[in-house]
Amino acid sequence: MKHRTFFWFFLPTGLAMLVFIAFPIVSVLMQSVFLPHEAVLIETENCGPFGCKVETAIDQEATNKLREAAPLGRFAGLEIYKDRGHLAFSEVGEAWRTTDSLGAFFSELGDLPFYRAMAFTLTYTFVCTPLLIALGFAVAVGVNSLNQRLKGLVIFFSLLPMIVTPLVGSLILFWMIDSRGVLGNFISYLANDPSLSLKASTPLMWISLIIYGIWSSAPFAFVVFYAGLQTVPQDTLESAQIDGATRWQRIRYVVIPHLMPLVTFVALIQLMDNFRVFEPIVGFNAEAHATSLSWIIFNDLSGETQQLSAAATTSVLTILGVAVLLSPVLVRTWRDFKGGH
Repeated sequence: MKHRTFFWFFLPTGLAMLVFIAFPIVSVLMQSVFLPHEAVLIETENCGPFGCKVETAIDQEATNKLREAAPLGRFAGLEIYKDRGHLAFSEVGEAWRTTDSLGAFFSELGDLPFYRAMAFTLTYTFVCTPLLIALGFAVAVGVNSLNQRLKGLVIFFSLLPMIVTPLVGSLILFWMIDSRGVLGNFISYLANDPSLSLKASTPLMWISLIIYGIWSSAPFAFVVFYAGLQTVPQDTLESAQIDGATRWQRIRYVVIPHLMPLVTFVALIQLMDNFRVFEPIVGFNAEAHATSLSWIIFNDLSGETQQLSAAATTSVLTILGVAVLLSPVLVRTWRDFKGGH
């Protein structure tokens, strides 16, 4: 393809990427290093028959002039990144100096909102991603070996978690694990503890969120792998079978290597998606036990006092976290591409 042709072919996509990706990221980055102006206060003395009283009020005119002079706010540099609500450099340094063991140090970090959210986010990401890939692949292999008449019905039920809206699905499971729900009652019966509540336990709530994450995302992996299984060379599989290879050996040495590019693709998508976990926390009403970086952004933007700079800072840190998580997969993809050429 000629350079001129490629330029006009790529131009619409490039403009869309600039408008919807690059410009918002630059805007968020700029907002994260500026703090909103403080209101200008004035004191007025009002005197009456019973004496004088000093009242404090906002000088709206002076405040507006200040905002017009510097629309972005007061430049703060990395001040927001270092405060207690984010990286908390002072608190982390103090905890490192005062604690006498690594366990106590991490316990202190758990009291800081950003690190508490980061702990759940990373746990959710690194547990959900490999398990949903494995489950999706297992379901795809099982469905692919079914009788042709049964495939359509099984595929329909396998895709149900994708059909259900994430928030609705999390609410349904939340009601089921309630002490009065089907799962809650069953688990209490198995544990022989009528007072057991999944909602009141942080570990059980984390497990519930992770199980929901695997259940809701595995159908995507199933669809991708099932489509990939249709492209596996049948001649190679038949040759391996004639040579005495078992079913597991054929899957391990023929099917999995053939699907590795798809595994990389699914891992990329799910790492990004799981690192931005938000809907299950809201649906499970689990913020007392589990928060994520996306939930912190939502919390900063909600309410009467919207903390735009704090939300922007968490957004930048989230983008950096996604970039760090994806870098090994992207490097592997690049090496495979270079090796193939």
